[in-house]
Amino acid sequence: MRDILNRLVDRSTADHVEFRYHRRDQKRIEMVKGDSEEVHSSTYGGVGVRVLVDGAWGFSSTNRTDEKELTDTLRIAEGAARLSARNKKEKVVLEDDLSPVRGTFSAKVNDSVTGYSIEDKVKLLIGLDREMMSHPDIVSTRCLWNELQDEKVIVNGTGTDVRILDEKVEFYAIAYADLRGEKVVGMESRGVTGGWKDLFSRKSPGEMAQDAVKTATQLLKAKHPKGGNATVILNPELVGLISHEAIGHTVEADFVLSGSVAQGKIGQRVASELVTMVDHGNASPHAAGWTPVDDEGTPSQRTEVIKDGILKEYLCDRETASLLGMTPKGNARAYEYSDPPIIRMTNTFIEPGDHRLEELIEETRDGYYLQGAMGGQADANAEFTFGVEKAWRVVNGELTELLRGVSISGSGFEVLKSVDAVTDDFEFQMGSGYCGKFQMAKVDGGGPHLRCEATIGGKQ
Repeated sequence: MRDILNRLVDRSTADHVEFRYHRRDQKRIEMVKGDSEEVHSSTYGGVGVRVLVDGAWGFSSTNRTDEKELTDTLRIAEGAARLSARNKKEKVVLEDDLSPVRGTFSAKVNDSVTGYSIEDKVKLLIGLDREMMSHPDIVSTRCLWNELQDEKVIVNGTGTDVRILDEKVEFYAIAYADLRGEKVVGMESRGVTGGWKDLFSRKSPGEMAQDAVKTATQLLKAKHPKGGNATVILNPELVGLISHEAIGHTVEADFVLSGSVAQGKIGQRVASELVTMVDHGNASPHAAGWTPVDDEGTPSQRTEVIKDGILKEYLCDRETASLLGMTPKGNARAYEYSDPPIIRMTNTFIEPGDHRLEELIEETRDGYYLQGAMGGQADANAEFTFGVEKAWRVVNGELTELLRGVSISGSGFEVLKSVDAVTDDFEFQMGSGYCGKFQMAKVDGGGPHLRCEATIGGKQ
């Protein structure tokens, strides 16, 4: 395959050409209330071709990999680019101060999930799901397993020729309890780059299922909070969610050029001096957003989006890096072979500080300790609203009552400006999620615990 792709790169008349072969094996299993909802196994793949001709992009893809078909696909992409170039006023220019990348990059996998049959995984989920349903307070359950084994070959006109072997897996255990028509949810989930032992390195599947039930039943007895501005301590999952959703999208260069709140703020203070926020596809071998080389063939590098509270960098591909005078660091990503690369985050996180979590709680006279994310939304102005799985009132340095139905909202940058303490611990905790910007992408996020100011939503 690599020989064919390199020959076609040499034959292309385009100003720039990229070939990306991608083969994916996927298995997805879902159980609801002890019954099988989905058992799905598929293998698919193909080649995406992107070319630049006279300052315009052309893209085409095919699920066939013979040389004739790939030659035809290249010609289609070149033709599309030429048609687009006729009416394109602002010509695309690529950042070209890049060295070619060559070699094979393999995910670090401990006990590959491919060593377990689909029957083994179905049996595991059925057992866990039925065990959760056996609790008298649990009215519904859901267990989900999803795994991806990917092989990519990326060859382009800069001389890059790489092969990437990747394995990503995720698991959810969700329990629902009902309190007079109001459902409460306990959820345990994890996603990693790696294998069985990586996925369950913190908790076994059984422990995750038990903890989901425990959370749901505890929340049955919890009260709703009173809404209003408050001091909050965010756990690593919520820190990762704010970093990704409320801040990260505003600093993606395509959104910046479209007028996001981060436009024109390079060099300005946007957060507390205690905050350094990073995006890095190679930050950890087991983070779910592990991306050693992006789909333009650019190797992953550390992007310090915010350094000591100052906005330093945007996330760029080669095109926007040229426009903005920045360096592409591995943020051009495509989910499948039929998708063109677009600017995406990888692993987005805030770096740890020097406080201990116990100190943060002891120093807090009146506030909330928030744990676990339950979805939400954010916009181009960094305004966000996120659900919180569990919250505890903090009174005079002690955790008191457990609360449910909690939400947190605010402006991402204003929340980060209010940070007055950052703990010395660190975890990636968003690996079971996906980012859905135009196409899916596997990402991760996390950090330490932060103490800051935000708005708590609840019943009055």
